[in-house]
Amino acid sequence: MHDLLIKGGTLVDGTGNAPRTADVAVSDGVVSEVGKISGNAKRVLDADGLLVTPGFVDIHTHYDGQATWDEYLTPSSWHGVTTAVFGNCSVGFAPVHPDQTDYLINLMEGVEDIPGTVLSEGVSFNWQSFPEYLDALAAKPRVMDIGAQMPHAALRFYVMGPRGADHEEVPTDQEVEQMSALLEESLHAGALGFTTSRTTKHRAADGRVTPSLSSGEKELLGLASAMKRAGKGVIEVNSDFGEGEFEALRAAAEVSGRPLSCLIVQVRNAPELWRETMANVRDARDAGINCNSQVHVRGIGMVMGLETTLNPFRNHPAWQRLDHLSPEARATRLLQDSELQNILTTQIPEDRHTRWIESLFNEIYVLDEQMNYEPDSDSDSLAVHARAQGKQPWRLLLEWLMRDDGRGHVMYPFENYYGGNLDAIREMLTDDASIIGVADGGAHVGVICDAASPTFMLTHWARDRRRGPGLPLEFLVHKHTRGNALAYGLGDRGLIAPGYKADINMIDFDNLRIKPPKVLYDLPAGGRRLVQEAEGYHHIFVSGIETLQNDTFTGELPGRLVRGAR
Repeated sequence: MHDLLIKGGTLVDGTGNAPRTADVAVSDGVVSEVGKISGNAKRVLDADGLLVTPGFVDIHTHYDGQATWDEYLTPSSWHGVTTAVFGNCSVGFAPVHPDQTDYLINLMEGVEDIPGTVLSEGVSFNWQSFPEYLDALAAKPRVMDIGAQMPHAALRFYVMGPRGADHEEVPTDQEVEQMSALLEESLHAGALGFTTSRTTKHRAADGRVTPSLSSGEKELLGLASAMKRAGKGVIEVNSDFGEGEFEALRAAAEVSGRPLSCLIVQVRNAPELWRETMANVRDARDAGINCNSQVHVRGIGMVMGLETTLNPFRNHPAWQRLDHLSPEARATRLLQDSELQNILTTQIPEDRHTRWIESLFNEIYVLDEQMNYEPDSDSDSLAVHARAQGKQPWRLLLEWLMRDDGRGHVMYPFENYYGGNLDAIREMLTDDASIIGVADGGAHVGVICDAASPTFMLTHWARDRRRGPGLPLEFLVHKHTRGNALAYGLGDRGLIAPGYKADINMIDFDNLRIKPPKVLYDLPAGGRRLVQEAEGYHHIFVSGIETLQNDTFTGELPGRLVRGAR
């Protein structure tokens, strides 16, 4: 007898094959049968009218700290993610000496916009080595599976001390050997890979650029040699991809013999650079190097609201006088005080923040119930709506933020949106060398909320896109399930087929939607974060155990730490 039988759903099984009607049986945490199944089961679910997919594999999150205190790993677990990988972009919390925790917190705060107070209170640091960190993660049950990668910045700082963050310093041969040995040890203990950052965008909260930025050939190749010796792991890199950069990374990949995953976004100061980098990835693949481009499914947008980090009115003296109030009291005061509204929108301070906001009036869009992530500057921007309504842009902006009792939000898409649409994203997604990442679950908690990307992927690209062609449902599901799983060596998941791990989503595809962003104060130390929930996930299973029903957690915590092959 099967443990679970899902009857008559529209199966998109992760292979990339066309959807079909099929039953799915689960026994002992794995898929036991697919097709027309007539056997008995302890539980039978009618999936008629529902989409049945593998659980999504999110390879680019920053739950390094959150995974130590939060068993639910929201927002990702609301959106069909059943496996999350973190330790990306060279930042993380192991290895660490007891007197170095402040630096790693400072670095994570600056690079990934997670408040230091949250991390100081939430992360216990009851480990030093990376294997000990893995053991600490393994000791806590969760709603989903997780995997961790060795971060270069933490490793460098652990071995070199403060010299590791000084870019005038170069590691000695002995220090390179020590880093190499610690990386090899971590890969054997179960690290899924090694990550490095080589972008000037990544800075600690105190302004210092990330330690790994200036690592030279000797250091990179020494670490690559560790991966070759271990025969395990992925090299993930976030880079500015300046002159000679890809060649250096390609050389490291050749030495290691391990996959190289290059995070790629369209940046405004070089809007065509992503195409050049993706062409380099394809050339490397043609030369026999295992290499991929890690891309996003939507534009990267800064979210602004009255309680977000980027409140457009945060510099206004009248707003600053409300700082002592609770969020609810501030909103109530604003909504009831028309004189305050007039002051905020007519007595505009003259400073850099104001000038920046005003420069974006043609690129700021409302995030209402429609959740339009592909807006048109000619018809949807704040400036256009203000002209049409005969209002000053500052006044309309305040009205948009006052929606829903002061919980309204707007968005400024600053990356992956240079052309004013998502055509570049479609080109990235359809490249044979690309995999899906960049959602940054757990990071940028006061500015960006992209952990809803799997739900956006399904609704926008497979169902709702109007400003250009969409993409086949089976293609998208494959990329975010089996494609990502294979890219990170997780061969037991990402397919609904006999013998594979029973991570399964049952989705009301016709009614699936992302809810508008909202601010919660539920992090350690009362920390603030932006989240987006989903509506339409009828059931989510991890290893055959139901974790979510009708968008609500069941309380089951079957998730485990996934270790690389030993």
